[in-house]
Amino acid sequence: MIREAAEFLRGRVRRTPLEFSHGLSERLGVPVWLKLESMQLTGSFKIRGALFRLSRLSEAERRDGVVTCSAGNHGKAVAYAARQCGVRATVCVPRSVDRAKYEGMLTLRADVCVSEFDGYDDTEEWAREMAREQGRLFLSPFDDYAVMAANGGTVALEVLEDAPSAHAFILPVGGGGLAAGFAFAAPEGTIIACQHQSSPALPMSLAAGRAITKLPAVETMAGGVEGGIGALTFAVLGPRVSRVALVSEEEILDAVRWMVEHHQYLIEPTAAVTVAACLAGRVGKLNDPIVVIISGRNVSAAAAKKILCDC
Repeated sequence: MIREAAEFLRGRVRRTPLEFSHGLSERLGVPVWLKLESMQLTGSFKIRGALFRLSRLSEAERRDGVVTCSAGNHGKAVAYAARQCGVRATVCVPRSVDRAKYEGMLTLRADVCVSEFDGYDDTEEWAREMAREQGRLFLSPFDDYAVMAANGGTVALEVLEDAPSAHAFILPVGGGGLAAGFAFAAPEGTIIACQHQSSPALPMSLAAGRAITKLPAVETMAGGVEGGIGALTFAVLGPRVSRVALVSEEEILDAVRWMVEHHQYLIEPTAAVTVAACLAGRVGKLNDPIVVIISGRNVSAAAAKKILCDC
């Protein structure tokens, strides 16, 4: 399915660049490259899964349209893909959604429904109920094999081709679609999964031996790594993850500032969890060259001002 997704997406999405990071290489003592999915269409890797998954809809599903839930990037990607495919899309978002992501969905003419909840997990329950009531497909932003194959698997294929010497990969984990697909496509690699310390669904799931699919909402600017992990994604990722790195809110925001200072890229806080883990020394000792996934750039002007000026 990963190979099928890669073939389908060729020419439909950008093959994002790898950029060498002198700063992270010096800190970690091995060569480090950044995989800049922040330069992808719609501002994140999520466009890969959205386009591929919508291409696999049945005629009835295409006619009725889809309901989905998103902290922001998946919703923007689905809005873009649905417009390309001529499919109706309703995107449910938490009331804490970043303004830039919300406006991006509206610009792409998606039907955006804002929930009364701050967190992703409660909003997803609400979205699933909406889909059931309307008799429409609920499209998961992560807990779907086609989404995993396109979001994580195709990114991994590009990384393995462009950085063949790299054997360690540092990835953000929210619902787990990116990391699960990537880990499946890179079976020989060391997979470092990065999460917010206040929403550590992956280590909790590893300890419990089952997916922790729902967690209480936490206040964070990194909404994409808030909430539980998917049952399907955990089944794929759990046996393949090498270690988990947990970072704090302040470490995440420091990493956003570090990226602006050292690489002149403004990335969103969710994407900065991987950089934060490197800067804070949470990835452990690594002897192989590393690729750090930078997953997205969608951050509002107000949020960027707050992060960059609150030093």
